[in-house]
Amino acid sequence: MANLPLHPGKCPSWLFSHMKELGSAIIRAVVEDYGSREVLVRLSDPFWFQAMGCVLGFDWHSSGLTTTVCGALKEGLKPYQGELGLFLAGGKGNTSRKTPQEILTAGEKYALSNNLQSLVYASKMAAKVDSAALQDGYQLYHHFFVFNSAGNWAVVQQGMNELNCYARRYHWLGEGLSDFVCDPHSGISCEQKGHVLNMVAAESGEARAASAQLAREKPELVLKVLKKMRQKPVPPGRPVQLAFDFDSVADPVQGEPDSMLTLDLPAEHHIPNSGRMNSILYKVYERQPEDFETLLSMPGVGPASVRALAMVAELVHGVKLSFRDPVRYSFAHGGKDGIPFPVDRGIYRHTINVLEGALKRAKLGHSDKLKAFKRLALLQKDV
Repeated sequence: MANLPLHPGKCPSWLFSHMKELGSAIIRAVVEDYGSREVLVRLSDPFWFQAMGCVLGFDWHSSGLTTTVCGALKEGLKPYQGELGLFLAGGKGNTSRKTPQEILTAGEKYALSNNLQSLVYASKMAAKVDSAALQDGYQLYHHFFVFNSAGNWAVVQQGMNELNCYARRYHWLGEGLSDFVCDPHSGISCEQKGHVLNMVAAESGEARAASAQLAREKPELVLKVLKKMRQKPVPPGRPVQLAFDFDSVADPVQGEPDSMLTLDLPAEHHIPNSGRMNSILYKVYERQPEDFETLLSMPGVGPASVRALAMVAELVHGVKLSFRDPVRYSFAHGGKDGIPFPVDRGIYRHTINVLEGALKRAKLGHSDKLKAFKRLALLQKDV
């Protein structure tokens, strides 16, 4: 797992320029030998991605590695997208919101025959899952979507937690993904872990079904329970107890009214504002979502809505929630922060020239240098 503390500062322009060149060459070499699908598989691996960033000379453990590597790949590969059949969209901050349009633009520009709307949906759902269904205290600020001409895709996105000053990176691989809301991640990278509301864990299946069922019922039921929630003062270090007065609301398990139910929940469970919840629940009720994925995909349904429905579902339906919660490559060219040593520009440039030369020879039918790279990799593996 990668340790990703939040670091301030920017990548020097000269280093970013080198990262674009070498990153582009590495990805093109992977496509040359293994095809575009393999690039998606590797990007979905948190360890490979971290190693890639280290080879490119970025700080080996900084959160900025994610955004900078993705930005360098996007810019460096821009002239080669049609040739490779590999397309990159999204990025940091406001750029992430342009992902759907960038997917559609690439499809139009390169006359892609695959279902672009399904790719747009995959992008939106990956972001929705990691921001609303997986509530671990990390606010998403980066979303990077990569797909090929065959319609396969991968996602690299990252969230930050300003309280503990750490970042968490989420990796997705579309291939083999049959359910967006049941263990969809190919990996989650983070040094710091805490209590997590994980509505996409396999063991949260009952909670997902109950939330969707609750969303189809009249909103008054949910709003009444939320309104009655009150927090009891507890000594420091003790879990927070939330008491729920159902009045005449029947216990669906027993079928009889229950005047008071008490449930222990961790202190970080915030009770959403019921005013905002009111309008959202009525919109959801009008739509009558058939399952949790449909519920999650609806506009306006965010972390607060999911959390409220999940908590009420646990109370009303008696279901349980899940609270689960490559450094050596820096020696290739050094690191931006001088660890393990300052980036050696001469060696860096030599690496780019050798790899670019090998790619040019491969295009002319001479793949001897690329094969030499492969033999070297096998030798290193044996060592």
